[in-house]
Amino acid sequence: MPYEFKLTRRVEFAETDMAGIVHFSNYFRMMEAAEHAFFRSLGFSIHGHANGTTTGWPRVSASCDYRAPLRFEEEVEIHLLVAEVRSRSIRYQFIFRKGPDGVEVARGQVAAVCATVDKTTGKLAPVQIPESIRALISAAPPELLPS
Repeated sequence: MPYEFKLTRRVEFAETDMAGIVHFSNYFRMMEAAEHAFFRSLGFSIHGHANGTTTGWPRVSASCDYRAPLRFEEEVEIHLLVAEVRSRSIRYQFIFRKGPDGVEVARGQVAAVCATVDKTTGKLAPVQIPESIRALISAAPPELLPS
Protein backbone atom coordinates (compact mmCIF):
# COMPACT_ATOMS: atom_id res chain seq x y z
CA MET A 1 0.00 0.00 0.00
CA PRO A 2 1.27 3.48 -0.78
CA TYR A 3 2.85 5.45 2.05
CA GLU A 4 4.99 7.87 0.08
CA PHE A 5 4.80 10.16 -2.89
CA LYS A 6 7.25 12.54 -4.56
CA LEU A 7 6.40 15.70 -6.46
CA THR A 8 9.06 17.74 -8.27
CA ARG A 9 8.46 21.33 -9.35
CA ARG A 10 10.23 24.58 -10.09
CA VAL A 11 9.99 27.61 -7.78
CA GLU A 12 7.90 30.38 -9.35
CA PHE A 13 8.76 34.09 -9.02
CA ALA A 14 5.46 34.80 -7.23
CA GLU A 15 6.48 32.36 -4.48
CA THR A 16 9.54 34.36 -3.49
CA ASP A 17 10.24 37.41 -1.35
CA MET A 18 12.34 40.48 -2.22
CA ALA A 19 15.54 38.46 -1.69
CA GLY A 20 14.39 35.85 -4.22
CA ILE A 21 13.92 33.25 -1.46
CA VAL A 22 10.72 31.17 -1.16
CA HIS A 23 8.41 32.89 1.34
CA PHE A 24 7.76 30.64 4.34
CA SER A 25 4.01 30.46 3.68
CA ASN A 26 4.53 28.86 0.29
CA TYR A 27 5.96 25.70 1.87
CA PHE A 28 2.45 25.07 3.24
CA ARG A 29 1.01 25.47 -0.26
CA MET A 30 3.59 23.02 -1.63
CA MET A 31 2.74 20.48 1.09
CA GLU A 32 -0.93 20.77 0.17
CA ALA A 33 -0.15 20.42 -3.55
CA ALA A 34 1.85 17.24 -2.85
CA GLU A 35 -1.02 15.85 -0.75
CA HIS A 36 -3.52 16.56 -3.55
CA ALA A 37 -1.24 14.93 -6.14
CA PHE A 38 -0.84 11.91 -3.83
CA PHE A 39 -4.63 11.51 -3.64
CA ARG A 40 -4.94 11.89 -7.43
CA SER A 41 -2.26 9.19 -7.89
CA LEU A 42 -4.58 6.86 -5.95
CA GLY A 43 -7.57 7.74 -8.13
CA PHE A 44 -9.32 10.08 -5.67
CA SER A 45 -9.85 13.79 -5.15
CA ILE A 46 -9.08 15.45 -1.85
CA HIS A 47 -12.50 17.09 -2.17
CA GLY A 48 -14.85 14.18 -2.75
CA HIS A 49 -18.55 14.02 -3.57
CA ALA A 50 -20.52 10.82 -3.12
CA ASN A 51 -24.17 10.09 -2.34
CA GLY A 52 -24.94 13.80 -1.92
CA THR A 53 -22.16 14.24 0.66
CA THR A 54 -19.08 16.43 0.35
CA THR A 55 -15.97 15.06 2.06
CA GLY A 56 -12.83 17.07 2.73
CA TRP A 57 -9.69 17.08 4.85
CA PRO A 58 -9.44 20.17 7.07
CA ARG A 59 -6.09 20.68 8.79
CA VAL A 60 -5.84 20.35 12.54
CA SER A 61 -2.09 20.89 12.73
CA ALA A 62 0.63 22.16 10.38
CA SER A 63 4.27 23.07 10.91
CA CYS A 64 7.43 23.58 8.92
CA ASP A 65 11.11 23.92 9.89
CA TYR A 66 13.43 25.66 7.46
CA ARG A 67 17.04 24.56 6.99
CA ALA A 68 18.34 26.31 3.87
CA PRO A 69 17.05 28.86 1.36
CA LEU A 70 15.19 27.81 -1.76
CA ARG A 71 15.28 30.35 -4.56
CA PHE A 72 13.43 31.41 -7.71
CA GLU A 73 13.73 28.87 -10.56
CA GLU A 74 15.35 26.20 -8.42
CA GLU A 75 13.86 22.75 -8.67
CA VAL A 76 12.45 21.25 -5.47
CA GLU A 77 11.38 17.71 -4.69
CA ILE A 78 8.61 17.43 -2.12
CA HIS A 79 8.71 14.00 -0.52
CA LEU A 80 5.43 13.11 1.23
CA LEU A 81 5.47 10.30 3.78
CA VAL A 82 2.33 9.04 5.52
CA ALA A 83 3.41 9.09 9.16
CA GLU A 84 0.16 7.84 10.68
CA VAL A 85 -3.29 6.67 9.58
CA ARG A 86 -6.01 6.69 12.23
CA SER A 87 -9.73 5.99 11.89
CA ARG A 88 -10.56 9.64 11.05
CA SER A 89 -7.23 11.31 10.35
CA ILE A 90 -3.95 11.14 8.48
CA ARG A 91 -0.65 12.69 9.50
CA TYR A 92 1.94 13.45 6.83
CA GLN A 93 5.61 14.35 7.00
CA PHE A 94 7.28 16.25 4.18
CA ILE A 95 10.92 16.58 3.23
CA PHE A 96 11.89 19.32 0.77
CA ARG A 97 15.08 18.75 -1.23
CA LYS A 98 16.70 21.12 -3.68
CA GLY A 99 17.71 19.46 -6.96
CA PRO A 100 19.97 18.24 -8.42
CA ASP A 101 22.22 17.88 -5.34
CA GLY A 102 19.37 16.86 -3.01
CA VAL A 103 20.18 19.32 -0.22
CA GLU A 104 17.41 19.28 2.37
CA VAL A 105 15.87 22.76 2.65
CA ALA A 106 12.86 22.13 4.90
CA ARG A 107 10.76 19.60 6.80
CA GLY A 108 7.06 19.88 7.40
CA GLN A 109 4.18 18.08 8.99
CA VAL A 110 0.42 18.22 8.44
CA ALA A 111 -2.40 16.44 10.24
CA ALA A 112 -5.78 16.36 8.47
CA VAL A 113 -9.14 15.01 9.59
CA CYS A 114 -11.63 13.43 7.22
CA ALA A 115 -14.84 15.45 7.51
CA THR A 116 -18.16 16.07 5.84
CA VAL A 117 -19.87 19.41 5.39
CA ASP A 118 -23.47 19.91 6.49
CA LYS A 119 -25.08 21.65 3.49
CA THR A 120 -27.54 23.66 5.57
CA THR A 121 -25.29 24.86 8.39
CA GLY A 122 -21.87 24.67 6.71
CA LYS A 123 -20.47 22.95 9.79
CA LEU A 124 -17.82 20.27 9.52
CA ALA A 125 -18.23 16.88 11.19
CA PRO A 126 -15.39 14.35 11.50
CA VAL A 127 -16.13 10.98 9.89
CA GLN A 128 -14.38 7.67 9.40
CA ILE A 129 -11.97 7.62 6.48
CA PRO A 130 -13.85 5.88 3.65
CA GLU A 131 -12.70 2.28 3.28
CA SER A 132 -12.06 2.85 -0.43
CA ILE A 133 -9.34 5.37 0.54
CA ARG A 134 -8.14 3.68 3.72
CA ALA A 135 -7.54 0.42 1.84
CA LEU A 136 -5.00 2.21 -0.37
CA ILE A 137 -3.01 4.14 2.24
CA SER A 138 -0.73 2.87 4.98
CA ALA A 139 1.77 4.43 7.36
CA ALA A 140 5.39 4.40 6.29
CA PRO A 141 7.75 2.08 8.17
CA PRO A 142 9.21 3.99 11.15
CA GLU A 143 12.76 3.77 9.79
CA LEU A 144 11.73 5.87 6.75
CA LEU A 145 10.28 8.72 8.81
CA PRO A 146 12.61 11.60 9.59
CA SER A 147 13.40 12.02 13.25
